[in-house]
Amino acid sequence: MVVCASFACLAQVSFASQQYAQDSAPYLWMIACVLVAIPSGLILLARNSYPQAVFWTACLLVVALPYDSLIALMALTSLLARRQGTKVTLRSVLAAATTTIWSQVRDALHPAEASIWHAIFSKPYTGVRYGNTMVMLVDERTIIASAVVVALIAVAIATLAGLHIRSRALARVAEAKAQSANEQVSRLRTTLDNQQLADAIAAEAHDTLAHSLSLLALNASALQAESRKLKAEAEQLGNANVAGMAGKIAGTTEDIRRQASGALDEAHSVIDMLRHPEDARLQLAANDAEASLTRDSLLQLIGDARAANMRIDTWIDVQQLGQLDESIGVIAYHVVQEGLTNVRRHAPGAPVSLQVDANPPQGVHVHVSNPTIPQSSSHMADTRKGAGLPGLAKRIQQAGGTCQYGFDQHNVFHLDVRLPWVG
Repeated sequence: MVVCASFACLAQVSFASQQYAQDSAPYLWMIACVLVAIPSGLILLARNSYPQAVFWTACLLVVALPYDSLIALMALTSLLARRQGTKVTLRSVLAAATTTIWSQVRDALHPAEASIWHAIFSKPYTGVRYGNTMVMLVDERTIIASAVVVALIAVAIATLAGLHIRSRALARVAEAKAQSANEQVSRLRTTLDNQQLADAIAAEAHDTLAHSLSLLALNASALQAESRKLKAEAEQLGNANVAGMAGKIAGTTEDIRRQASGALDEAHSVIDMLRHPEDARLQLAANDAEASLTRDSLLQLIGDARAANMRIDTWIDVQQLGQLDESIGVIAYHVVQEGLTNVRRHAPGAPVSLQVDANPPQGVHVHVSNPTIPQSSSHMADTRKGAGLPGLAKRIQQAGGTCQYGFDQHNVFHLDVRLPWVG
């Protein structure tokens, strides 16, 4: 396009210069127009970013200088392809038609030796180059009319080409929007199916899990009552061993009842999350936003645990927590929370050792440990495998940290987590 536009402008300037003497001022003007015509097509390179500016500049060049209108027609096609609107279309087509007609009629009005149109309608082998006078095959009116008709046809072709390119672009946009809408429908259908599945799981959990936990809490209460009754009868009979064993059973059943009640509350909470996923997302997002490792949040966790009758020995050495990466702070908070929650669930009454070290050079180190009953350590290990530690460990590894947990040879459960200062 650049080459064709520059060549068309250069050709018409070359013909127009034939009517002037070489030592005249108009001939020097023609030389200047030739120099401008050579790079004139380069303005089309900016047609994508500035189609209107390129079009009006091309029209100005054609009107002000003896250039061919091809450059303006190319700019018209680019403008119509990239800009919509009835006003823009009509204004640009009218301007292009006026410019093209002016360019072609101007050439047709030049003397025969300086006109491309006269060269087209001249008799072969006539003219100055052949050493004789140019003989025309048609009259001047036919030449001018032909120039006007060709100009209008050229404008129509340029207009239709631009509108065709625009329609194809609009069709591609419409197709992309339709594809996006279909993908959105597919996602909504998948979301609906997932929600229906979540509702079915919630209903099944409510009918089975919640019912089973309720029965467990009820049976534990009944067993506790019977154990207390047995303890009272044994004390009346003076059997201290039986009374002591009955007291231990009553205490254990009380722990079972409390754990079953807590599990039932958590089950109802999970069921509500399944039934209302949007509320669950907001709640979890809010929890993550509020749960970050700070001095206040750490003291709050420890205070809540002690208020629940947990015996906690702490070693806290934290520095510059205000500079801790926010995502790392959230994970560290959940580590401490999960460690204390696991002790409360799986080893109620056991003393807890909590160590938290945090500083920029070493990162964050959290260690939670608690002794367990030797006979039940294997059962507690199986129980903890189903808890939140595996998910927490995966989250820690994704953040670039390490997570280790398990029992030592003394049946002490350890949770050891190390996190980088920056995620």
